[in-house]
Amino acid sequence: MPDSPYLSSPDRLGDVIAAIQVMGTYKFYKLDFAGWADRIVGDEAQAQHWRRVVEEHPEFFRMDSKREKASLVWRRQRQKLFNVDTGCQISREEFKQLADNQKLRISRMPLASTELALLLDAAIKLHSTALEHKKDRRWWVPIIASLMGVILGAALASLFARSALKSTEQATPPTPSPAVSSQSVLPH
Repeated sequence: MPDSPYLSSPDRLGDVIAAIQVMGTYKFYKLDFAGWADRIVGDEAQAQHWRRVVEEHPEFFRMDSKREKASLVWRRQRQKLFNVDTGCQISREEFKQLADNQKLRISRMPLASTELALLLDAAIKLHSTALEHKKDRRWWVPIIASLMGVILGAALASLFARSALKSTEQATPPTPSPAVSSQSVLPH
């Protein structure tokens, strides 16, 4: 099982949180990656980084069919009835009466702070879960380390015991065995 994208970099949770906040509240719900990079960190040159964040976190973000622009999933589900110039929602009838160039100034309603809080909480929980899974996958490390310690200890103990035995044998001279007389062995 591959590692979670939440663990792909130490800054990933912060990146996801920043993207959720900006994409959830900016007047336009969908921008290209250079636009989001500019809004999130003030550097359009980081567009590829933000593309990767969006691609690796489909639980929060989606791309358009051309894969050139990104949006927040929750916000994308809202109707396009938010006038970015007035900051107000318009009716469907008002939208239909707008000229085509005016419709370009209509977006989807930004998220409320409570909605943002739910998404941020979800991101934090997903990150925590990824960390727990990573720890759970290493349950065997202490066991293997302990077994290796036991094996190494036994091997060293055996080696030292042999070494001590050889030292003892070399330190004590051999005791002579009593001589057997040839007369007692031969039959009469």
